[in-house]
Amino acid sequence: MTAGRILQGIEFACPNGSSPLLLDLYLPAGSSTGGTFPAVVHFHGGGWRTGGRSSLGPTVDSFGLSPIEQLVDAGFVVASADYRLTTVATFPAQLLDAKAAVRWLREHADEYNVDPHRIYAWGDSAGGHLASLVGLTAGAKEFGEPGNATDEAVAAVAAVAAWYPPTDLNRMGTQARPDAVARADDPGSREALLIGAQPADAPDKAAAASPITYVHPDAPPFLLAHGTTDRYVPVAQSATFAAALEAAGAAVELLLIDEADHMWALPDASQAAAQQATTATIDFFRRQAQNH
Repeated sequence: MTAGRILQGIEFACPNGSSPLLLDLYLPAGSSTGGTFPAVVHFHGGGWRTGGRSSLGPTVDSFGLSPIEQLVDAGFVVASADYRLTTVATFPAQLLDAKAAVRWLREHADEYNVDPHRIYAWGDSAGGHLASLVGLTAGAKEFGEPGNATDEAVAAVAAVAAWYPPTDLNRMGTQARPDAVARADDPGSREALLIGAQPADAPDKAAAASPITYVHPDAPPFLLAHGTTDRYVPVAQSATFAAALEAAGAAVELLLIDEADHMWALPDASQAAAQQATTATIDFFRRQAQNH
């Protein structure tokens, strides 16, 4: 990151019965000299049960590409936020925390020279699931802050980029590859831990936690990026989600990267897929920022 600043460990929420939730705030060069900047709130992956803010998973992190810092160098403020893991709480706690991070950034926009009309969401894997839900559930009273009638406008985002996101928990198991490392219908799967039940035994809970349930014509623009050989989240999760968004009349771009597994792992162990996804994500957010 060139000449920017990183403010680490800022508390943005403290849900009842939980430790304080923290975010890292990345500020681009010139962010303290006037003018406003577009901003992206990032949510990490890890199957909702592991992982930490400012990480894009061990494989992507090992490439040394620093996608967050590349986005900052492109002129964006980035807030990478914690959320409660499934060891602490089940859904919708994770979505409420993600919305709280967006809300915090908008409420502190003046302090950090953020343009409140150009706040976007980005996430990888489980974080892509949360970013997608944040983008689609603005106005959903069941996910608003208790006692705050205007909460959903404050927690809305203007565009979403999601890397290999789970989008339809009821169909993940049947869409899994024959060589899948993990399946949503496995006993004790990540998805089961998220909703507190096996998806097959609680289809209503699985649907309530699925971004595809909330697709609507006024959805913000989406970029979905997925590897064609993903053994953790089936590529069909992004393909069918993109089709649903398109059918609803929403703007969506689908980037499928051949031979890429989860976290952009390639057979030759190169970083080419991760760099392609990073470049596409930065380009997507740049275009969104120019259009607002």
